[in-house]
Amino acid sequence: MDDLDVLRRACDRALTGHGPQTAADLLATIPPDTAVDRYGDGGVVAELEREVAELLGQPAALYLPSGIMAQQSALRVHADRRGRRTVVFHPQSHLDVHEGRPLERLQGLVGRPAGARDRLLARTDLDDVAERPAALVVELPQRDLGGQLPPWDDLVAQVTWARERGAAAHLDGARLWEAAAGYDRPPAEVAALFDTSYVSFYKGIGALAGCCLAGPDDVVAEVREWRRRLGGTLFGMWPGAASALSCLRRRLPLMPAYLTRAREIADAVRDLPGVTVLPDPPQTPMLHLLLRTTPGAFGAAVRTLAADQGLWTWERAMPTGDPGVLRVELPVGDATLALPVTDARAAIAALAG
Repeated sequence: MDDLDVLRRACDRALTGHGPQTAADLLATIPPDTAVDRYGDGGVVAELEREVAELLGQPAALYLPSGIMAQQSALRVHADRRGRRTVVFHPQSHLDVHEGRPLERLQGLVGRPAGARDRLLARTDLDDVAERPAALVVELPQRDLGGQLPPWDDLVAQVTWARERGAAAHLDGARLWEAAAGYDRPPAEVAALFDTSYVSFYKGIGALAGCCLAGPDDVVAEVREWRRRLGGTLFGMWPGAASALSCLRRRLPLMPAYLTRAREIADAVRDLPGVTVLPDPPQTPMLHLLLRTTPGAFGAAVRTLAADQGLWTWERAMPTGDPGVLRVELPVGDATLALPVTDARAAIAALAG
């Protein structure tokens, strides 16, 4: 992939997200007068935690270096408090698909998928869960389904199901900022449904790696102890926290504009041969495209767009159950806003062959 990396670095435009970011771009998100912390205490880390707690309407928030650590810690606390081990989630939950199953291997918890793999979890799917869960995890939006959101009333019913069984309701809100735009509700209104909420800063916000876990003071205090046990209380956590704070302030207000652009692109490409928009229309500032093409043809088109037009699209596409169809994810960010919709349509047409 070396030649492709050279092409990517030579591009001056991009279709997805905020575009390829250099070290200089990311370092520029850290103000030079940033107040440093010491082992996560004080400085910009404390400032970020206060701001996120306020944004989410929660008593407290804690900065952690990764979402895997944040969610493991929160779910361990919920399970220990209830004396239960079962965590219920969608079959395509990040916890089960992308993390090497740390809940089971490290925390002694048991994952319990509910619902169908290729559609959103619904309240009625939870009727099949007979055991008493420690927690229900809801991912908003469902990334692997193209950024879909359950209807608000059904989301409320899912959380109510958990509460009626004495279980915690935990929000996998890695993209809560996008979900809030999709629901046209402030982030705090979404987070208010849940006992704890996790939010990421490197995805839609485009900062350095890191996240926050928000919730009640006593739960967050326990998660702080788990952060140390898991090796996440670094001597200086200020670079990621400073980057998160500046990017959050800059890009959170842009989420409605990102959503509008996602829908404009969907409108522009749904009639293209060999292209399917998922979901259609987009429900959040991201979407998936199903392209009826082959890996070889797709890769050749990526290189041509980069070499001839200076336009970066994707490094690779994801396979699907149909060998003649590939899937790509299109998160919308600054680069997508800067690219004319007509150029996005032309690029996607070329990629679809």
